[in-house]
Amino acid sequence: MRIIPAIDIIGGKCVRLSQGDYHRKTVYNEYPLEVAKMFEDAGINRLHLVDLDGAKAKHIVNYKVLEQI
Repeated sequence: MRIIPAIDIIGGKCVRLSQGDYHRKTVYNEYPLEVAKMFEDAGINRLHLVDLDGAKAKHIVNYKVLEQI
């Protein structure tokens, strides 16, 4: 079994939604690239990146953040 950590992004920030509700989100970090680097430093070599703005809009919204990572 492989465990792949996820970084969910809204407005360019790392977030977690409560029960999938966009109105109930918690911001965990302002800089997703920093979070990705922390995972890398911990030996993680795969990430699941989720553009939640893009999922809602049905097109990529946080392209710059995804590209940086």
